[in-house]
Amino acid sequence: MSPIFHDELLVPKEAEDQNGHVNNVEYLRWMQDAAMRHSEASGCTAATNAAGATWVVRTHKIVYLKPAFAGDRVVVCTWVASLRRVQSLRRYKIFRKDDRALLAHGETEWVFVDAQKGTLRSIPRDVKDLFEILPEGQEGNFFES
Repeated sequence: MSPIFHDELLVPKEAEDQNGHVNNVEYLRWMQDAAMRHSEASGCTAATNAAGATWVVRTHKIVYLKPAFAGDRVVVCTWVASLRRVQSLRRYKIFRKDDRALLAHGETEWVFVDAQKGTLRSIPRDVKDLFEILPEGQEGNFFES
């Protein structure tokens, strides 16, 4: 599996706000949805559940560059940039598919939490091994030729 996960979506009319473009909160939703799909596809969701744990977002950061509109095809690219004892840094780039315009980029810090106690837990090796780490600047090209 490629370390960069691509999640494509068609922007619905409901995502637009009173300014006539996609509301900023939608980008955060797209980031979280892409992370969840990447986790599921990599086997991380099953491994995390088996460990009696869950992932929780501690912080997020996003930089908006260009607007998206209803009817746009958008690609959310995400990858794991680091894994430490109890936390993981995940990065994102959001593109409009038609013109490959970079609409936004961001990151989320996720923490590994015991599902019963709600306390931080060390990330098990079998969970860490499910992702190839891509440090900043090593993402490469986001689009296939």
